[in-house]
Amino acid sequence: MSSDIKDVVKEKYGQAALRVLNGSDSGSCCGTTSACCDSDPITSNLYDENQAAQIPEDALKASLGCGNPTALATLKPGEIVLDLGSGGGIDVLLSARRVGPTGKAYGLDMTDGMLALARENQRKSGIENVEFLKGEIEHIPLPDNAVDVIISNCVINLSADKERVLREAFRVLKPGGRFAVSDVVTRGAMLPEIREHVLLWVGCVAGALEENEYRSKLTSVGFEDVTVEPTRIYRVEDARSFLAGQGIDVDAIANEVDGKFMSAFVRATKAKSCCGPTCCS
Repeated sequence: MSSDIKDVVKEKYGQAALRVLNGSDSGSCCGTTSACCDSDPITSNLYDENQAAQIPEDALKASLGCGNPTALATLKPGEIVLDLGSGGGIDVLLSARRVGPTGKAYGLDMTDGMLALARENQRKSGIENVEFLKGEIEHIPLPDNAVDVIISNCVINLSADKERVLREAFRVLKPGGRFAVSDVVTRGAMLPEIREHVLLWVGCVAGALEENEYRSKLTSVGFEDVTVEPTRIYRVEDARSFLAGQGIDVDAIANEVDGKFMSAFVRATKAKSCCGPTCCS
């Protein structure tokens, strides 16, 4: 992650964690006031009542995700799970419950405030098969072939070096391991200035990949069975108030925006007899 982007992400996520720790605000706000409300189509209603009841409220408040990888990833008892960019810990805690006491869930985050919040949420939950690690998703502090499943909730799009992230994910997965992340992706070509303004709304500092580019990058580092499944497709009306606040004529760019930005579930597997760039000499 470049130093400029890393600093912005640390500041944004640190402030979100601080708001929750201080009890002053929800941490899930991602854009301007007009785009940060309970009806926000990106961050709202991602977890059902059953899931919300399993974890502390502060973990839910701190969620800055755009999807729910734990609802889409198949987790089995005894498996080891790693959440890239774990934030307040919601997906780590939900995963830990699903893999049970014989399994384990790691959370990796570079923001001290989020790590503090996540560890407090773990304490409140009483879940023991969890470990939160400090580090960057481009440099995962785990050995090769260490985890069965990698999840992430709209964090990979924030990295300035996505290929490095995907190589690291491939490295730490066991042969036969699964990559199952929620992320922001785009569909088709668009004007750079339109992309920039809409991505500010979709992910604050998002650098979303085009869906075919995402597939290509996963394949190039060794993954197989790559799929990109849209889970929420954003329409021009979803972004109208935010874009208007940026001085943009929304009607004039409607065709450049409508249906071209989405949250998606990205799946891939590491072959059981691995021969990708990080597992063959």
